[in-house]
Amino acid sequence: MSLPRSVRFSVLDRSRTREGHPPSEALRDTVALARAVEALGYHRFWVSEHHGVPGVAGSAPTVLAAAVAAATRTIRVGTGGVMLPNHQPLVVAEQFGVLEALFPGRIDMGLGRSVGFTDGVRRALGRDRGDAEDFAAQLDELLGWFAGTSPTGAHARPAEGLMVPPFVLAMGEGAEVAARAGLPMVIGDLRNREKMLRGLDHYRARFRPSGWADEPYVVVSGTVAVAATPEEARRLLVPEAWSMAYARTHGTFPPLVPAEDVEARVMTAKERGFYEAGLGGHVAGTEEQVADALETLVKETGAQEVLVTTSTYDRAALLDSYRRLARVVK
Repeated sequence: MSLPRSVRFSVLDRSRTREGHPPSEALRDTVALARAVEALGYHRFWVSEHHGVPGVAGSAPTVLAAAVAAATRTIRVGTGGVMLPNHQPLVVAEQFGVLEALFPGRIDMGLGRSVGFTDGVRRALGRDRGDAEDFAAQLDELLGWFAGTSPTGAHARPAEGLMVPPFVLAMGEGAEVAARAGLPMVIGDLRNREKMLRGLDHYRARFRPSGWADEPYVVVSGTVAVAATPEEARRLLVPEAWSMAYARTHGTFPPLVPAEDVEARVMTAKERGFYEAGLGGHVAGTEEQVADALETLVKETGAQEVLVTTSTYDRAALLDSYRRLARVVK
């Protein structure tokens, strides 16, 4: 394998719930996983924001990030991401300011533009789909609170004057927003390489240096599953693929179930189609196979960092995958 030594590998965990286990256990698993991947040498550990989703316990990313940072010592901790249309920029600045004040030099601020998945959640958040169109303005306001340039004359304490690295999750127009603001970009569309590469070209061509970044910085995000055999690696993907298929056909994203339960299930043709599609487009296989695939991915994208987002029911197998990946990328 000939990955550039400068390429970093990080982890995004969505606090996936598992059938028969309470959400509290998923949150504790996230904290435990952070400690484990820190020991394995990963660069960052990020958590996500989801509301009203049965299969995800992580609804308050800055709160969970605080728990992760308190339980670790050296790994960078952040969000992938806080969905800015769901929050007032001042409150987001204050939350990250507190995190940075408590854990200086270790906090990242990953920011997205998605709103709630369902009408009920969007109404509860006081948002609708149109709010995502204001993402660029909200981002500018948020960064202004750190710079102390708010036109209101108010101040965000303790955020003002702190440097909490911001990252833009490039969904839809996110690449344009990241480029114009001069911020690092996180892009995760491994199933559509052509679209992803077009987005990266657009980002790099339009990037404007800023006080946050002198040049483009690309983080490619995706699922990576590593096991002793290709078959075992594929089985790691099965629980998440079924959750996605179920969500597409039933309208709700469920907890993870064991791979053997999924494989024994009699699926409808529609479920089977979504399920098979969900198994594709990922980096999965033995250590050698994954090494080759990651080398190709990094060469194609020019990414400086890979953010791994793997979910599966078997916690021991998940940790083993991260151990194997750590051997691959060192």
